[in-house]
Amino acid sequence: KLGEYLQDEKHPRHIQHALVQIGERMAKRDAQTAQWYPEVVRLAAHPVEEVRNTDAWVMGQDNTGPGFHEALLRMLNDPSPMVRGNAALSLVRFGDASGRQQIVALLEPAKIQASQSGIVTDASRVGTTIHQGGLIAKLQNGTQTFEVRSPITGRLRTLATSVGQSVSSGSEIAVVDPGTEQVWEALRALYLIGQMNDLPAVLAYQRELPEIPDHIRQQAKETEKAIRQRAQQQ
Repeated sequence: KLGEYLQDEKHPRHIQHALVQIGERMAKRDAQTAQWYPEVVRLAAHPVEEVRNTDAWVMGQDNTGPGFHEALLRMLNDPSPMVRGNAALSLVRFGDASGRQQIVALLEPAKIQASQSGIVTDASRVGTTIHQGGLIAKLQNGTQTFEVRSPITGRLRTLATSVGQSVSSGSEIAVVDPGTEQVWEALRALYLIGQMNDLPAVLAYQRELPEIPDHIRQQAKETEKAIRQRAQQQ
């Protein structure tokens, strides 16, 4: 069944589901999953972003998988920031810090611009939790409607427009703070490979703010400590 799902190009969710199953088995050191490793490598170039995103995570579950390291390095140039981030996180498990800049970027808010000019006909509210690909605003330009969507999962920090307003192409519409899980994984990775010039991004999560959970704040402190100790040793 897994083999069928991996080949189901008409239903990308089936491919994702199969990849998740494979990743879970890999984490349990199930040797039988090796038969699907060539498919896992192939899917690193799949046209659907969500498939590539899941695939990048899966390859991090086994740092001995043939072709995984090379595929992940290629994915550092993926057009999707989430795919680049997941590839960078997985590379840390290979002892490879090539994606450090992509990991730091996971801690930074996403600034979202309008790709077209138009009048805002619908918009999310500040403070709303938004999933990757979630709708931030709709723009009307003549008879055409354009949707502005979030490239990451997180919380809508600011919205620079409202319903009825006009926006021009390229103008900043919104800022989305990264979600807790994304921040947690990035901080854990930087604990291992972070450098001194990464500290501003890390220190931002030590602030006493209601939107920063205690475990994130504590991890940011541990990551800062590890980075400073590593710098002293070097």
